[in-house]
Amino acid sequence: MVDGKCFRLADEVRYIQRRAAEHDSRIVSIGQVVLFSSESGDAWMLDPSEQLAVRLASDGHPELIHIEDTETTFTVAWTGQYRIVGPSFLYTDGDSRRATTMFGYPTRKLAQIGATGAGRSRNVFQLLSLARAKISNIFG
Repeated sequence: MVDGKCFRLADEVRYIQRRAAEHDSRIVSIGQVVLFSSESGDAWMLDPSEQLAVRLASDGHPELIHIEDTETTFTVAWTGQYRIVGPSFLYTDGDSRRATTMFGYPTRKLAQIGATGAGRSRNVFQLLSLARAKISNIFG
């Protein structure tokens, strides 16, 4: 139960994947979890308290994800961590440690609902330094 209502996380994931397929920007907040789709057709599920993320759709195509969803709890196989810095959405894959920066996501609205992932100790300057180091490694 979330706020007195029964819900199935899997149903919400399918909803946001359909919105992504339509290239429709939406944000759904359920307890500690935030799901969003973007006009680019991408969709993500976020846990702002731990900065965890899993991609739900890419360019309008749904991604396979692992969720264990019961009537009282759910478990998500998170694939990485994220941060929101201004207009950019920074994602770091948990396995490869590859960092990717995306633009065009509803970052302002995500920030308004507290989904920036700002609860960790790294500040904006540290993140920008990491991003610059990644970029310089890419281009030599």
